[in-house]
Amino acid sequence: MPLGLVALAVGAFGIGLTEFVIMGLLPEVARDFAVSEASAGWLISGYALSVVVGALGLTAATTRLPRKPVLVGLIVLFLIGNALTAMAPGYDVAMIGRIVAALCHGAFFGIGAVVAADLVAPEKKAGAIALMFTGLTAANVFGVPLGTFLGQQFGWRSTFWAIVAVGVVALVGILTLVPSLPRPAVPVALRNELAAFRSGQVWLSLLITVLAYGGMFGAFTYIAYTLTDVSGFAAESVPWLLVLFGVGLVIGNVVGGRLADRSIDRTLLFFVTALLMVLVAFAALAASGIAAAIALFLMGGFGFGTVPGLQSRIMNSAGGAPTLASGANIGAFNVGNAVGAWAGGLGIAAGWGYTSPLWIGAAITAAALVVVVAAMLSARGRRTAAPQPVAAMA
Repeated sequence: MPLGLVALAVGAFGIGLTEFVIMGLLPEVARDFAVSEASAGWLISGYALSVVVGALGLTAATTRLPRKPVLVGLIVLFLIGNALTAMAPGYDVAMIGRIVAALCHGAFFGIGAVVAADLVAPEKKAGAIALMFTGLTAANVFGVPLGTFLGQQFGWRSTFWAIVAVGVVALVGILTLVPSLPRPAVPVALRNELAAFRSGQVWLSLLITVLAYGGMFGAFTYIAYTLTDVSGFAAESVPWLLVLFGVGLVIGNVVGGRLADRSIDRTLLFFVTALLMVLVAFAALAASGIAAAIALFLMGGFGFGTVPGLQSRIMNSAGGAPTLASGANIGAFNVGNAVGAWAGGLGIAAGWGYTSPLWIGAAITAAALVVVVAAMLSARGRRTAAPQPVAAMA
């Protein structure tokens, strides 16, 4: 195994930690900056929206550049953003730091996946990409709970300084372990890639991603408040409860991928329906600690069980030009993240309580279910309307 893959995985770990760890630290951040819970949630929404900008803009701008220097520059951007957040004297500077760090997110994963594939033999490319993305999974399972625990014990800023340290390790690893690679031999034909967006199924797939992911994150963004103020858990228990969510995430992702290989649409229909049921049950039973813990695990499992199917669906719908559509879907995940966090914050700001993000998340997920059904019927209608081959006459 090329050691450069380890360096890329470390970078993925740090970026995943940057995105998700703040969810467990929102109460501490809100108190430090003397802002409302909804305002603190914008540190998540702002990050997610900036990921979309970086994923499309930076990737397009660096297409013709050598990939290793681009990865180095992206990690430097990551370091600057997280250091700004850690040192922020006020909310505005923290938001700037989050935006700067987010700009590298989508481009790093997009370009890093290409580099990972180039480091191994053709028959091992998928495994190399998967190894890089284990950094993102590890960030959710181990990094977020540990980062939340660190922030609760030593202040939330200590978590972001720890993330900076992870970034330094990734930077050194990329500089020393990732070989210099040539410029892409054949630049991406942007016109061909844009043609994929003529497909109505591509747009339906993007909408499903926004709504399905937005429903889960509408609930998850403010989960620390729900667990402490409604379910009755101590703040010190939150990091360990997030481990349940992370384990559910891993299991759901694996199972969802295997089922999607059999039928993408039926898999999405199942997982989105199950997620809707879990969110409704979570909202209704949140006052029970046991029920909340079980629901948190299931929310991670059914929520992330949609991810392989969502990504596969848009690539299939895009036909022979899946690159930009696939990147747009990564942006759609983060749009959903931002929309969910914003909507959940509205419920809290309106005085509906800390179960309101769960109900709002359920409503968004219900909308996703409607779109899934509509997309399935539309695709079935197109197949039915397609000209059938005429049998040769005897």
